[in-house]
Amino acid sequence: MIPTISTIPLLQLASGDRLGLQVYRFQGADPGKKAYIQSNLHGAEISGNQVIHHLIGFLSHLDPSQLVGEIWLVPVCNPLGVNQRSHHFSPGRYHVYDGKDWNRIFWDYQKTGDDIASFARANRDFPTPQIIANYRQKILAKFHNSHNYKIHSSSRLPYGEYYRYQLQSLCLDADYVIDLHSSTNQAIDYLYCFHSREESARGFLLDYGIWMNQYDGDAFDEAFLKPWLALEQEFKLLGKPLIFDIESWTLELGSGMTMNPDSVQRGLIGIKNYLAAKGILNIENFPLPQTANYPIKLVPKTHIKKYYAPQGGMFTNSINIGDSITKNSKIYDILSFDKDQQTSTILPVLAEADGLVLDIATNHSVNEFDYVLSVMETP
Repeated sequence: MIPTISTIPLLQLASGDRLGLQVYRFQGADPGKKAYIQSNLHGAEISGNQVIHHLIGFLSHLDPSQLVGEIWLVPVCNPLGVNQRSHHFSPGRYHVYDGKDWNRIFWDYQKTGDDIASFARANRDFPTPQIIANYRQKILAKFHNSHNYKIHSSSRLPYGEYYRYQLQSLCLDADYVIDLHSSTNQAIDYLYCFHSREESARGFLLDYGIWMNQYDGDAFDEAFLKPWLALEQEFKLLGKPLIFDIESWTLELGSGMTMNPDSVQRGLIGIKNYLAAKGILNIENFPLPQTANYPIKLVPKTHIKKYYAPQGGMFTNSINIGDSITKNSKIYDILSFDKDQQTSTILPVLAEADGLVLDIATNHSVNEFDYVLSVMETP
């Protein structure tokens, strides 16, 4: 298959140079579901770009009959964030003008005030495909109406709003959204999973996941799926329980500022397996036999414990990412120079509960209250 490649203009810089999004669209021989996959929303989180590079090569060698529906791929989906530099480091997590996290700016239909309960009552007796089509049309109409007048007005709008409009325009009509990230720190591979999508999570063949029992809706994956979760809840209240075959995922593939080969390979295999399990890809040996019973460990988001430095200094690891820890065991030491005519001191820090080390800060020099690491606590 040969992809359709398009470029969406985003921003003209003061230098006159222009930034844009490049979109690769693969269309199968038969109509079907749409999968949307993007990477590098946070500038330092680059593993997903190599995953998409491999996906482009893989899909380009398929026959159109092996793809049912369409797959849209958007690498380097935040060029302004990607190009931020501080010495040898690539931050790119926050917009330099307004300080907002690039992944906390997205438009959420549920927050517009539309009456989702009324929609559920009006569509209660319709077949599920018709409900999905009607609701999607309602979401898209609201989305475009709420942005278009600003985009074409003389006063314009902030770049963050324009950017989110262009990016979300690519995915709001999708069935499956996959947002590829890496940790800001040194981290294991894991995913974020929403309510009633736990079985689908097995398709990615990752060992760990965070179950989203708490969220605000402004992240990319949340903003896409939250309105559908709300509609499912309204139908449940009406005595018509429905789970729509619409899903969104964030895959965290290793550490920031690196493209770890194992994390890239794990992400690539997982995405191919997931798309095969969903019937979009018709490829030999996929989905893998272990998919249905893959033993992913999902930990509620409220059980992720972050540890912050109790004093300034340099911390030294007693543990590594992926290690299991037990309550009251030492997880790191802080070496401090107090400058009060005393010698240097070492402060041991102990685990508050059993769990698994999710990530560890890349910079081991910390001020008091700086972030050090996170633990998936055993529920």
